[in-house]
This record gives sequence, C-alpha cells and structure tokens, in this order.
Amino acid sequence: MGIFKIEGGVRLKGDITPQGAKNEALQILCAVLLTEEKITINNIPDIIDINKLITLLGNLGVKIQKVGSGSYTFQADEVNISYLETEAFKKEGGSLRGSIMIVGPLLARFGKGYIPKPGGDKIGRRRLDTHFEGFINLGAKFRYNREDHFYGVEAPDGLTGTDMLLDEASVTGTANIVMAAVLAKGTTTIYNAACEPYLQQLCKMMNAMGAKVSGIGSNLLTIEGVDKLGGCTHRILPDMIEIGSWIGLAAMTRSEITIKDVSWENLGLIPNVFRKLGITLEKRGDDIYIPEHKEGYQVRTDIDGSILTISDAPWPGFTPDLLSIVLVVATQCKGDVLIHQKMFESRLFFVDKLIDMGAKIILCDPHRAVVIGHDFKSTLKATTMSSPDIRAGISLLIAALSAKGTSTIQNIEQIDRGYENIDERLRAIGAKIVRA
Repeated sequence: MGIFKIEGGVRLKGDITPQGAKNEALQILCAVLLTEEKITINNIPDIIDINKLITLLGNLGVKIQKVGSGSYTFQADEVNISYLETEAFKKEGGSLRGSIMIVGPLLARFGKGYIPKPGGDKIGRRRLDTHFEGFINLGAKFRYNREDHFYGVEAPDGLTGTDMLLDEASVTGTANIVMAAVLAKGTTTIYNAACEPYLQQLCKMMNAMGAKVSGIGSNLLTIEGVDKLGGCTHRILPDMIEIGSWIGLAAMTRSEITIKDVSWENLGLIPNVFRKLGITLEKRGDDIYIPEHKEGYQVRTDIDGSILTISDAPWPGFTPDLLSIVLVVATQCKGDVLIHQKMFESRLFFVDKLIDMGAKIILCDPHRAVVIGHDFKSTLKATTMSSPDIRAGISLLIAALSAKGTSTIQNIEQIDRGYENIDERLRAIGAKIVRA
C-alpha cells in the first residue's frame, strides 16, 4: 500500500482547480446504459472509484473511447447481460458502492438487474431498501440470496409508472428509481426525492436524451415514461466536496489560495458554513478567493450566544461529506464548535487520530463531537496515521499539512478513491508531500 510523507507547517499559495464531481459521475456513467446511442461525457475525474465503474461498464459490453483529458464516449448498443451472473461481476461489483446504480437502467431497458452487496466507505450502515422498494413499486420482482449477498430485480413485462413516497431522501436511491422510471409505461411521481445538484444534473442529462422529467430541483419529481432514449453530450459539475476541502486547507495552513471555476450557484450552504467558522472567502467571478488568515479565524456563535452547531442534512442542507473537513478546521479556530453527524454512525471515529495530534475534541457519542479551538496557539503535532475512508483521509491530510514536523499517512488508496492526483496538485501550490 502507498503512503504520503508530509512536511507540515508550510504556507501555500496559488490557484487550484477542482476536479469533476465524483458523486455526479457515478450517476451519469450508469445512465449511459439507458440507450444504444453514443453519449459523450466531459470533466470525468481520474480517480479509483470512477475508473472502476468505467471498467465495469466495459466488461458489460459498453464501447468506451477516451477522446481527451476527462472526456469519454460511451455506447451501450451490445450490452452483455449474462455478465451480471458471473463470479467476476460479483467480485467487481462488490468492490464499488456506486455499482448499485447500474440496476435501475438495466432493469428499465433489459427487464432485469443484479448486484452484489456494494462496497465503499466503512462509515456505518448504508441501507439499500429505498432503491429496491422503488423498483418493486414500479412492478419489479425482488430476490435476495443471503449466502453470497446477491440482489436481483426482474420485470420481464416492463415497468409501470406509479406514485411513491420515499422513506428517505436517498440521493443514489432517487437516481436509481428515476433511471428506472424514465422507460416505464405511464407516469411516475416520486415524493421526498433527493434534490442535490448532482441529481439535478442527471435529470437534465436524461431530458437531453429524450426523457420527460419535471420538478427538477424539488423533492417532487414527475416522470412521464418514454419508449426509448437517445444520445447526448454532458459536462460534469466541479466537485463541491473537493471545493470545501480546499477551503479547509487554506484556513488550516493560513494560506492564500484561489479555487477556480467552482460553479457558485451549486454550492448551496457550503460557503456560509465556512464563514460561520470565521473563514474569509470572496466571490471573484466564478472563483473563490481565500486570503491568508494571519490572525486566525473567529467562530460565530448563535444569536443568543449559544455554541455554534454544524450538522448535516439532505440538500439544501449541509452535506455530510464535508463534516470531517469542518471538524479539522474547527481545531484551530477561536471558539468552540459542536459537530453533529446525523446520517452515518461511524464517520466521526477518526477523531482519535486528531486527538493524538494534540487536538482538543470530546467525542460525545458516535454522532456528536465538541471541538475546542486552539486559535493556532498550539499547532497540531506530526504523527503516523491511516486513512479509514475518503473524507476522513483528506481531513487527516489537511491536518498533517498544518502540523509541525513530518507526518505519514498510510492506506492512501482511500484518498485516491476520491481525489485526482492530489499530491501533484498540492505540490503545485507549495505543499511538501511525497508519495512513497
């Protein structure tokens, strides 16, 4: 396994451009299975999880051609459905969380879809019930093999539109159900649908392919089924999680950084949450400029003087993927912050590594942590640590870049799953980081 050696305490300076959004790409790539016509997708991030999904699509028979940096064409005109029942697929699909989203398109177009229990981050239970209950509502029959954790849905006579209320506003669940419903007979309504920008992008792409999805951006989607979809060209948004990561990096290292082409209109609460931590960030066109924080950053309390609480929620609430970053940034603020991670019960367990580095954190329970800011009067200390998941990994990397001394981060494959050439991009703005 690879490691990062990081010499911390170095001020950084320069421009950094966010990669294409990982979470959007996982949905968009699965949607190419909905048509036999050619689809061009631009701004695809070159990261492990996305490359695994592209490989899986190729093994399913999708014709894939790289036409430029981050740009590919896909044509699913000779899909090999029998591959879904092979041992190779069980192993391949089980290594990637995003593989669950091939089921909806395959079910819609070919009348069946199978998937092994998906892998991904170990951040707590991530239920699949919403996905399969949606397929059942559309008329599919569900089966589950407990011995090898293999799921299947079948609808040999096609799917039929219906009204449904989701039991949770699952992003991947909503995406999967919408992709199934676009080729169903009749009209489907989905209430309590997720409405994240990446899901909006998926719906807009399918409309460009000939689907009839309305209510985009709201929690009530209406889908009028069509007989078939065609090709299109689509560009993936910049990754809002990476943008938040660079904001946190600038604050923790007290660096002057400009984040380029961030798509401000799709950032939601992210800029305001970092401003509540006392971080100055300016909108310059479609860029974010963060000046050097020489005097540190002062946390804003609530109006009544209560301790600031930052919690996650479905969009347009604050994304849970950035709570790990916010927690690290809070270790050097002026003031105290309560971090409340509601959606995943294991995501805060990496704080023991920050405590080893000298952070003042009280882990109240699996969902809540109180952070007592150092105000840079006591910087974090370098240490050796292992990356448990993508978001904790980048948080520990940011902590190491701000710490005194040389830190080692192991299991960096977790970071590479979500961040493209991160060591090269950090070195370009002055970071002292080596991959070994």
